[in-house]
Amino acid sequence: MSLKQRLTDDMKAAMKGGDKPRLEVIRLVNAAIKQREVDERVTLDDAQVLAVLEKMLKQRRDSIAQYDAAGRTDLADRERFEVGVIETYLPARLSDDELAALIDAAIAATGAAGPKDMGRVVAEVKAKAAGRADMGEVSQRIKARLAALG
Repeated sequence: MSLKQRLTDDMKAAMKGGDKPRLEVIRLVNAAIKQREVDERVTLDDAQVLAVLEKMLKQRRDSIAQYDAAGRTDLADRERFEVGVIETYLPARLSDDELAALIDAAIAATGAAGPKDMGRVVAEVKAKAAGRADMGEVSQRIKARLAALG
């Protein structure tokens, strides 16, 4: 079942079950997907839907940091709930060991010798870890690994 179909089915289930907070989040996700489809005049596949979900997660995490800094725990808690719902549609996260192995394999595959090759390594890892790892964290780990090489 595609992610879009799963979202639609979950929206119907939330409507029938009267789960309004979850329904609101699913509607936000569907609206973001539909907006991107309209903007680009395409029908999104699962990989593109994952990219939309990742973007939404990043926005929510940034908002949580801002709300916590401002002392608005009520708004931060709402964003945390939204993050929890959105994360249910993402594939399982990579473990630290799996991520390290993926980074090492990408470095070997690209023949990276130092920090100047970071772009190629990040592109390689991003293709394989889409939706399963925080790319900000991945980028930092690649940078540290390449600095050790070069």
